[in-house]
Amino acid sequence: MEALREAKARLTVYVHPSNAADVRRAVARQLSALLFSYEDRFDGVLLAHEVKILSEKDLKDEKAVKGEKSVKDEKAVEDEKAVKDKKAVEGEKVKFRAKILNGLVPYFGVPVEATLLLFSPQPDMLLEGKVEMLGKESIHAIVLGVFSVAIMSEDIREKFKFKRKGDGGKFVSRSDKQHVIKRGSMIRFYVKRVDTEMNCHITGSLIPPHTGCMWWLSIHDPEYASEINSGRRMSRDIEMKVEQNEQEHRALNNEDSVVKSARPHKSRKRSVDER
Repeated sequence: MEALREAKARLTVYVHPSNAADVRRAVARQLSALLFSYEDRFDGVLLAHEVKILSEKDLKDEKAVKGEKSVKDEKAVEDEKAVKDKKAVEGEKVKFRAKILNGLVPYFGVPVEATLLLFSPQPDMLLEGKVEMLGKESIHAIVLGVFSVAIMSEDIREKFKFKRKGDGGKFVSRSDKQHVIKRGSMIRFYVKRVDTEMNCHITGSLIPPHTGCMWWLSIHDPEYASEINSGRRMSRDIEMKVEQNEQEHRALNNEDSVVKSARPHKSRKRSVDER
């Protein structure tokens, strides 16, 4: 899919000292909290991530490659002594480089190298989605099971005629009755606008060429047929990864809600009676 892209990023993830025993899990949890929401810093929505925590050795090797001299002042030596968090990673003992921040809550920053899968739809792109609801005035679809799309009547080709039959009706092409768009159909559409404030809500169009029901296009549109054959395996892998991260994101939210509900609440009535 055209809107999907992979990006490499160097990030500093701030972790609470209470999670110092399992830094890797704490870092993954922090990044997972950003899943499926638009982030300006990434210029898109984070769908999946793979993280490597950078050790002192990684950072020193990088400096050596760049030709920089490694200089240790007294403060750096003190920081290194204060933050010796050793952990076995792939059979090796690695020192995580982290600095304690001054303030009321002493979070420490962990440098990481992340591979990010981002969804960044832009106007003039061609995307695919599944029709969830439709009527005479509009078609509403969903992309990657997460992002909503609205295609209004003025953006639907005139050759499509709406017939109110079956499960909620359907759009049937006047030129080819086999070209049908109904609830559950996979469609290919043109992106007109993207509203990032509504978590990448997309306004689409079915007027440009190479748009419509994907099943029909795969048979009657040679350009599209060759395109999907070359990218089918990759899209399946991406869908599986997105679905897996969506499940983890739901589990994270459920875990947080359980923790909140488990907190004790004082009864106002009881406190009055005790007085």
